[in-house]
Amino acid sequence: MIVNHLIEFGDMATDKKTLKCNKPRRTPDHKTKSHIVKACSAGKEKIIRFGQQGVTTAGKPKSGESAKQKARRASFKARHAKNIKKGKMSAAYWADKVKW
Repeated sequence: MIVNHLIEFGDMATDKKTLKCNKPRRTPDHKTKSHIVKACSAGKEKIIRFGQQGVTTAGKPKSGESAKQKARRASFKARHAKNIKKGKMSAAYWADKVKW
């Protein structure tokens, strides 16, 4: 039996098949998560939601960045290092890549 998996992006619903592999998208109208990605690895597909909605993260390193921002980035990477190492099939990997 084939089940049609619908994922909601705010006011639009998208079929899992139409999402591109490993291309994260913002979900501004989602209640709790800020991004979604269809993670594809070794022939497996998995929908992953990641990132806390409404929270500003450190973003990509910038010249003249404050020590506080550097510390936030370092803390996130240290705290989630084990899960980031799991690769594309983990939410921590995508949060590290996209948000930190």
